[in-house]
Amino acid sequence: MSSPYLLGLRLSGRRVLVVGGGRVAQRRVPALLDAGALVTVVSTSVTHALDDLIATGRVTWESRPYQVGDLDGAWLVHACTDDRAVNAAVAAEAEAKRIWCVRADDKDASAAWTPASGRVDEIGVAITAGGDPRRAAGIRDAVVGALRDGTVDARRNRTKPVGVALVGGGPGDPGLITVRGRQLLAQADVVVADRLAPQALLDELSPDVELIDAAKIPYGRYLAQEKINELLVEHARKGRFVVRLKGGDPFVFGRGGEEMLACARAGIPVVVVPGITSPVAVPAAAGVPVTHRGVSQEFHVISVHVPPGDERSTVDWPNLARSAGTLVLMMAVERIAVIAETLIREGRSPETPVMVVQDGTLPTQRALHATLSSVAERVTAAGIRPPAIVIVGDVVKVGQEVEMVRAERVP
Repeated sequence: MSSPYLLGLRLSGRRVLVVGGGRVAQRRVPALLDAGALVTVVSTSVTHALDDLIATGRVTWESRPYQVGDLDGAWLVHACTDDRAVNAAVAAEAEAKRIWCVRADDKDASAAWTPASGRVDEIGVAITAGGDPRRAAGIRDAVVGALRDGTVDARRNRTKPVGVALVGGGPGDPGLITVRGRQLLAQADVVVADRLAPQALLDELSPDVELIDAAKIPYGRYLAQEKINELLVEHARKGRFVVRLKGGDPFVFGRGGEEMLACARAGIPVVVVPGITSPVAVPAAAGVPVTHRGVSQEFHVISVHVPPGDERSTVDWPNLARSAGTLVLMMAVERIAVIAETLIREGRSPETPVMVVQDGTLPTQRALHATLSSVAERVTAAGIRPPAIVIVGDVVKVGQEVEMVRAERVP
């Protein structure tokens, strides 16, 4: 048998006939409607799903058996009945009238095959696999998945994104970046990456992608935010698609708002791709929920880039100390002693459970349990270093309880 000639049909406004109202027709009609086809179903009965489409006026239903002449004016026909003789008669009429016919019951006798299809943005994928629908569907799923996660390079296209994308890379594990974030990363001409962005993703970039290190190392090398803003605008103005890759979420202590404003003032289009934020994800990865019924109905995320008592701080530490909610502290390891002292002085119990999680979601993740009165000493003794997140509150006990239950169930 000769190989089929693959063609994308533009069916908008064109009549398509579907003979049969069972499950095969139910699978094929929605795709025809998505293509804009004017669909008529000829069948003595239809499935509930098709009945819904008919009730809304999207599909015309002729409630009767197929008869010669039903194909008049059709551009395409699907023979989907469970009666081979009827399907053969439909195919014969289609052949006589030079109308393409897809037979659901006999791929060898079918003039056309329906491919397993999928879509990722403007990219359509259609697989025939020699008329084997199961094999075609498996290959389709693999290709669509690779396009979605950026494994397949989609950079060679006539219409690529323009401007800047602020992409949240998640808490560290490269598998936790969003599908959309990975897609845009695969299309980048320039990537401006933070120190906390998933480093494994950078290794996957094409060799011609320019990678700019925008690391801000605590008490070390530092690229000023104003310079980062300038770089985003400069490269975007040259017609290059720029991805600003950050750890966590761009708008949660990520200065994404400043970068978006800088681009807007320069007339550069910006798309924001939210990321899984580490103040929630890292505690979860360590087995601690930031809220728990009967324990905590609120949680507070605090950046401690300046310590309590510093005139630049906008944090209401007395109010936080009196709150019964969970405290999730970012950039707090180097200031943990003064933080714990302040919370205790303002009313938090010295016995409040604390967990410190270093390298959350990464293979090097480790966690330290303490109380508010002992956490500073224990962090120093354990040599905990940034990046680390500090969780303060009774939800830490929930995580410990889970660990105990699991330990008890191990034979």
